[in-house]
Amino acid sequence: MTSHLESSRRRYQQYKLDFKESRATGVAAAAAPSLDSIVKPPGARQRSFVELLRQFFALLKGQGSRIALALTTLTIATVLGLVPPAATKVVVDYVLIDNPLPAVLSERLHLPSDRRALLGTVALGIVVISLVSISVSMWGRWQATKTTKRLQVGVRRKVFEHAVRLPLHRVYALKSGGVASILREDAGGVAELIFSMLYNPWRAIIQLTGTLIILGVVDWRLLLGSLVLLPTVFLTHRTWIGRVRPLYRDIRATRQHIDTHATESFGGMRVVRTFGRQRSEAARFTRNNHLMARQELGAWCWTRSVEVAWAVLIPAAAALLLFYGGSEVLSGTISPGDLVMFLAYLVMLLAPLATLASSATQFQNSLAGLDRILDLLEEPVEMPPAPGAIVVDAPTVAGGITLKDVGFVYPGSSIRVLDNIDLTVMPGETVALVGRSGAGKTTLCNLIARFYDPSEGVIELDGRDLREIDVESYRRLLGIVEQDIFLFDGTVAQNIGYARRGVTIDDITHVAELAHAHEFITELDHGYDTLIGERGVRLSGGQRQRLAIARAMLADPRILILDEATSNLDTQSEQFIQASLAALMEGRTTFVIAHRLSTIMHADRIVLLEAGRLLDHGTHEQLLQRSETYQQMVFMQLQGAAAATPAESFVGPALRTSL
Repeated sequence: MTSHLESSRRRYQQYKLDFKESRATGVAAAAAPSLDSIVKPPGARQRSFVELLRQFFALLKGQGSRIALALTTLTIATVLGLVPPAATKVVVDYVLIDNPLPAVLSERLHLPSDRRALLGTVALGIVVISLVSISVSMWGRWQATKTTKRLQVGVRRKVFEHAVRLPLHRVYALKSGGVASILREDAGGVAELIFSMLYNPWRAIIQLTGTLIILGVVDWRLLLGSLVLLPTVFLTHRTWIGRVRPLYRDIRATRQHIDTHATESFGGMRVVRTFGRQRSEAARFTRNNHLMARQELGAWCWTRSVEVAWAVLIPAAAALLLFYGGSEVLSGTISPGDLVMFLAYLVMLLAPLATLASSATQFQNSLAGLDRILDLLEEPVEMPPAPGAIVVDAPTVAGGITLKDVGFVYPGSSIRVLDNIDLTVMPGETVALVGRSGAGKTTLCNLIARFYDPSEGVIELDGRDLREIDVESYRRLLGIVEQDIFLFDGTVAQNIGYARRGVTIDDITHVAELAHAHEFITELDHGYDTLIGERGVRLSGGQRQRLAIARAMLADPRILILDEATSNLDTQSEQFIQASLAALMEGRTTFVIAHRLSTIMHADRIVLLEAGRLLDHGTHEQLLQRSETYQQMVFMQLQGAAAATPAESFVGPALRTSL
């Protein structure tokens, strides 16, 4: 929390020190060390321009024909655009100055000898050529724009599909706001490289090449003077490319952190307001924006320095060439028309040179986004299917689960959460997991759902190691209802129907009735078409839980996991749903995490966990007789509920005697 109190000035100074160190070592540094929530993937590195270019062309696979078409039309339009400046020589030498028209122009192009008619013909020709050039250019640019949008959608889809398959600990590290930033800013910016790194530079190269050829025809000595500027483009690129792109990469990382914080603050607004932290959250948001503004100003200084250099260089070069060309006119070496045409083409020469130089800084922003995307795409997905992985489906699965010497440590931690768990659950058996908070109940269910693989030991489904089974087909066998209910910002019907594709409203209504949710749903403004808001904010806790239970019922799972599934229900609603859950659990292997005795006492077996170890297991009556830890748990709960519920309804003779 200390970093949150530091000023943006101090954090930016520390950032500059780390940036210099990262350039010296060649290893990507954190965008801002004081931003504790910016998460960089392990082993992040800075890639060379050539490698990024190769990766970009790989992303363009399947778009090559459209890009080739766009560049072809751009070439035609640019070449046509080189014709009008040549008309200045004709106008100056043969219209304004009464020189005889050369035979090559009068005979081959059939230009009139009358000066006024010649002026009108040249003007009309310029208009026609310009209109054709513009039409061809716009059609090609439309093709390039469509390609850009296709690539943008394709990259975003690829990043999204990869991100949703990352291991859970990496998903939690990225956070929702961070993922949104990568999808919106980075993936969207990659597509803009079609213009900033292909389309615009290609136009500059064609215009540069054509102009140089024409200048060589006019006066090769003037051409040599113009060529002196070309090495400046390369020097500009080499000088600033290594500095500007890392700056833009860090700016994007800071923006990701800001988006994450804003998403988190509004998601937890009840907590923010409860503790009166609106001003502190706003101040934190402002400090982070101040830091990003300082980073952006630093990047601006470097990029504008290139533009300033060219703003000075271009007029100076033009002045020198004008002086030399004017001297040549005075000496009679070239005509005034040649000089005017040369100056026109000189402007056309300097413009693409400036474009090529500035593009070295402009597309660094998009390359920085591509660099971050490649970091994400190179991260391994969770549990990639092993060669020969088996695809399972519900009709062929009995549902027996076996844990053999299972141990688990969360990634990035050294604390053993589970240790030496041995448990065999028969198909259709209901097992209740009990124990104090932190005993490992939820972690054990996470392993059974294969959100993680055990660090040690094996978990089997019907005698087969889960690692040998395709993880997505296995999860289609599961139904999960958690204490922290997640609902999407959609309608009631959409949230219940999320469990299975192709369901009808009758199917949704049926499971809602079983979960005792139909009554309150029909009382909503629009019934099953009512929008419930993000995470179901417009519903009560009990209503959200009943929708989650209905969703699990619709999935018709072979293995059911209930993590405090009735914790937010009142006593009457819980009694209704217990009967529905009993019907749902019939014939299904079920794991129940609960603290209420009414929820667990009728389980086929109760598993008692303590500090990640399996202490004992048996029925409610068996554990009451032989487990002192279980007796203490029951006794503590009975003390809290003694005023409402007689103790005799839960305890057996052994415990009553001991009490």
